[in-house]
Amino acid sequence: IRALVDSFGLDPSLAQMFIELAGLNGKSDVLDRAREKLSAASDEVKQAVDAVEQAGQLLQACLPDLPVHYDLAELRAYQYQTGLVFAAFVPGSGKEIARGGRYDHIGEKFGRARPATGFSADLKNLMRLGRAPEPVENDRIYAPWQTDAELDQAIRTLREQGKTVVRELPGQTGDAQSMGCSHVLVRQTDGWQVQALGNQ
Repeated sequence: IRALVDSFGLDPSLAQMFIELAGLNGKSDVLDRAREKLSAASDEVKQAVDAVEQAGQLLQACLPDLPVHYDLAELRAYQYQTGLVFAAFVPGSGKEIARGGRYDHIGEKFGRARPATGFSADLKNLMRLGRAPEPVENDRIYAPWQTDAELDQAIRTLREQGKTVVRELPGQTGDAQSMGCSHVLVRQTDGWQVQALGNQ
């Protein structure tokens, strides 16, 4: 890596930051190391590190038992992603079971520009790892985007029951109806409740 970076003829400070990227992976403390090693980088780089940290914190809030690993040098073959990329692993398998990322505005080509996140998975790999329960026929439920532990729990409970819950993305302009949902999760005095669209 050092020989490759040296061949670019970069400013020494910038070259060193490229070299440091290869070691910036691990648990959440790697983000503090990144801020130290990349202190001479642009504000855009620093904002990107903050965004990665925020996403990790939100993920841990939703799934506190989930181990999260950060890799600031992760690159993909296709450059249509506009933000974070991710991969999901399960114990006992060295290959990811899913990988994806954020790709805002890509829908402009199809007439619908909006925030988007997607992933791909190898069906053969998933079948090898185990069978999922048969899906329950149900209406789609729309859940709002906000940081709320009770809302997270309500969504988990519904999904465990086999319900399909579509969660709003930050900055999303579409509503429940445009997402093909017939019900919405609404906060009531006794907690989050499912209501038919139009009755909330």
